[in-house]
Amino acid sequence: MRKLDKYKGIIPAFYACYDKEGNISPEGVRALTEYFVEKGVKGVYVNGSSGECIYQSVEDKKLVLENVMEAAKGRLTVIAHVACNNTKDSMELARHAESAGADAIAAIPPIYFRLPEYAIAQYWNDISLAAPNTDFVIYNIPQLAGVALTMNLFDEMRKNPKVIGVKNSSMPVQDIQMFKAAAGDDYVIFNGPDEQFISGRIIGAEGAIGGTYGAMPELFLKMDEYVKSGELEKAKEIQYAVNEIIYKMCSAHGNMYGVIKEILKINENLELGGVRKPLPALTDGDETIVNEAAKMIRDTKEKFLC
Repeated sequence: MRKLDKYKGIIPAFYACYDKEGNISPEGVRALTEYFVEKGVKGVYVNGSSGECIYQSVEDKKLVLENVMEAAKGRLTVIAHVACNNTKDSMELARHAESAGADAIAAIPPIYFRLPEYAIAQYWNDISLAAPNTDFVIYNIPQLAGVALTMNLFDEMRKNPKVIGVKNSSMPVQDIQMFKAAAGDDYVIFNGPDEQFISGRIIGAEGAIGGTYGAMPELFLKMDEYVKSGELEKAKEIQYAVNEIIYKMCSAHGNMYGVIKEILKINENLELGGVRKPLPALTDGDETIVNEAAKMIRDTKEKFLC
């Protein structure tokens, strides 16, 4: 059996951090990393969807990871998302992640062209080969990638000994159960959709990676604690409250990650910038939604954590 405990827990997806000119802010990256260390989460998922990976260059992603690693100093499990829409750049990022000391690399399938499964497997295995001493996590997000991780493809990928699990962001909770049943205890299945956190955990996910965790990590940590102790009614009560916060954050004109960054500015005094175009920026009219969501988080933490 492999030692996979470092992946079992709450792993927030890391947000893109920009300066006033819209460039990567090393200071923001380091501050956000330290924030996650102080909150007591298990690790961070770097340069994924929440990190606006699709709109960042190879050099941007390297700069982000380097500053995360420098600030984390071994205190967090670091999973580096390295997928680009071509194998060459993805392999370059995989090599960089291994040299930087990341615990694992991860990748979605290539997007736009609908590739056959054998081509997707080759893509993932080529990336893994570029980081031969680093664990590999499959990222299943069919609603955005346009292709789903089938059981046949998962069976094929498990022939690669570096594959240790799946970040499952498909909406059916049953997918987590199917991946876990097929893979067994020598693999980790991560719950992806934040709105079904406790459902995913109960049905078989040992870890969880989510895009809203960073706005309220204490609430996800408390839910995880209740799931582990079997206090499911308490966990459900927090889940319902968290979902209302998520719905509020998604109701702005601007992108949700812009909302979250403003919430972190209000509640945690973190300066992370906005979002990169073509993601829509917040408008003046979004200020009310941001303030309401920030207050909902404060009130929910006071209700369930005090």
